[in-house]
Amino acid sequence: MSSPVMRRRSRRRVVGALGLLVVVGAVVVGLVQAAPSPSPSPHELDPRIASLMRKPEYGHAQWGLFEQDPDSGEVAQSRNADQFFVPGSSAKLFSVSGTWHTLGGDHRFRTPVHAVGQRRGTALDGDLDLVAQGDLTLGGRTRKNGTVAFTNLDHTYANDLPGATLTPQDPLTGINQLARQVRDAGIRRVEGDVVVDARLFPPDPSLKPTPTPLIINDNLIDLLTSPGVDAGDPAHLEWRPKVAPYRVTSTVRTVAAGKPTDINVDASPDGARIRLSGTIAAGSAPALRVAAIKDPNAFGRTALIEALQRAGVEVRAGAVGPNPADRLPDSYQGAPTVARYTSPAYAQYAELILKVSHNLGANLGICLMATHAGSADCEDGFPVLAAFLDGAKVDRKAVQHADGRGGNPADRSTPRALAQLLTYWQRTPEAGRFRRSLPILGVDGTLADSCHDCPSRGKVFAKTGTMAGGDALNDRLAVGAETTAGYLETRKGHFDVFFAGVNGASTPGANVKGILGIANDVAEVAARLQQSAAR
Repeated sequence: MSSPVMRRRSRRRVVGALGLLVVVGAVVVGLVQAAPSPSPSPHELDPRIASLMRKPEYGHAQWGLFEQDPDSGEVAQSRNADQFFVPGSSAKLFSVSGTWHTLGGDHRFRTPVHAVGQRRGTALDGDLDLVAQGDLTLGGRTRKNGTVAFTNLDHTYANDLPGATLTPQDPLTGINQLARQVRDAGIRRVEGDVVVDARLFPPDPSLKPTPTPLIINDNLIDLLTSPGVDAGDPAHLEWRPKVAPYRVTSTVRTVAAGKPTDINVDASPDGARIRLSGTIAAGSAPALRVAAIKDPNAFGRTALIEALQRAGVEVRAGAVGPNPADRLPDSYQGAPTVARYTSPAYAQYAELILKVSHNLGANLGICLMATHAGSADCEDGFPVLAAFLDGAKVDRKAVQHADGRGGNPADRSTPRALAQLLTYWQRTPEAGRFRRSLPILGVDGTLADSCHDCPSRGKVFAKTGTMAGGDALNDRLAVGAETTAGYLETRKGHFDVFFAGVNGASTPGANVKGILGIANDVAEVAARLQQSAAR
C-alpha cells in the first residue's frame, strides 16, 4: 500500500484536475481487438456496453445513456435520461453555447490603448491606458493563420496531470504588438504612467478559476524543467513570460532514469518569487508546472511598460508597482486610440475551451454574457444564459448551473437536456463549426489518445467531463462524474446526438490511473454507440 503522504498527494492532484478527461491508449486494444458479438437491433443495448457497466467500479454507480436522431426525433437509446447527473465539464456545452450565441461566433475582442493627455511632438504629457476587453488569450496562442493553438493536455492542468505541454506562441504577443503600434503612432516618450483599465467587470471569486478583464497566459507563469545528463546534475529551467518583478529559482535535481519525477512549486504571497524543488528522472521528457499570477493588472501594466521600452518608447514611471487605477478617466472622449489588438473570432476561443476543457475560458463566458447585457456583475450572465436556453428549447428546469466550467457542486443536467442543446446546434447554420469545436475521438483534445485505430475514430464529436476527489475512508478515489455528450456520425453527413456517463463510480485504489480507466470506459461506450448506430 502506498504511504499516507503519497496517498494524500495523489488525491490532492486529482481534486485539482476536476473537469479534465485524459484517455490513455489502453482503450485502443479493447476497441480494436475485442471479440466480435452479435449486432444488436437499433433499440437494443450493445451487450459489450452492458458488460462494461457491470464492472466492479460501478457497483454503486448510476449510468445514463441517451441517443436520438435530431431529424426524426427517434430515440435509439435511453437510460435514466430524465434523471439529474453531475456533468463535470460537459456542462461547458451550456456556458460556451450561451456565450457563442450572445457574442456571435465571428465576434472579435478589440483591446485599445488610449493616449490620455496632451501630445507634444513625440512625447505624451499624460498616460497610456490599456482598456481590457475580456480577451482570453490576447494573442498568446494565435497562429500566423489567425487560428488559436492548443495542445491536447493544456498547460493549465500542468500541476495536476503529467504530460501537459506548451504551445509555441509567445504569451506576450498581443502586448508586444500594442507597444509597437504606440511607437508607430509617433509616441517616443510617456511622461505620465501606463494604466490597465479593468473596469469591464470586477473579479467574481465564486467563479474558480476567477476571470479577469485582462488575461495574459491564462494568468499563469509556465515553468519547464528538463533533466540533466546524469543523476545528481542540476535540472535545467526555462520559464515564461518573463516580466519584472517575477523571479524563479530551482533546486530540482536529476535522479536516475526510471526514478520518480516529483517537482513542487512554492510562491511568495504576491506570487512574484517562485521556487521549484524536487527531482526529475534522467532521460525523461521536460516536466511542466505553472504558478499563478496573483495580480493580473499589475502584471499587465509592467509587461506593457517593458514592451514599450523594447519598442523604443520611454516611460517615465517605474515599471514595477501596483496598477494606478485611480488615474483612470471617467471616459475616453477626446483620448485618441494609439494602438489596438484584435483577437481571433470567438468561435476559435470556443474551440480552445471545448477541446482542452479550459476552465478559465468557460467561466469568463459567464462574465462576457453579463457585460454584453450592460452589467459589470458576472452573476448577471446567468439570466442571459437562461434566456438562450429557453430560446434553444432546452428544458431549463432540467439543468442546474452555478459556474461556467462545470465544477460547482450544484451543477446538474439530465442527459435529455444536453441532447436538446446539441439538437439546437444541428438546426443552425453553424452546426458544423460547433461540432468541429468539440474533442474528436482519436484525433484531438481530451479524446485524442483513445481509439486511434478503431472504427469510430473521427466519428465521435463530444465534450468530456470528470468530477473526482479522494475517498480517504477506503484509500481510493471517488469519481462523482465521468461523462461525455456530443454527436455520433451514423452515416456520412448525419449525426445523432448522445449522452453517455456515469455518476458514483469508485477506483480500485488511490492511483489516478483508476480515473483514466473509468474515462476509457465512457469513451468506449461512446464508440460502441457510434458503431451500433452506423450498422
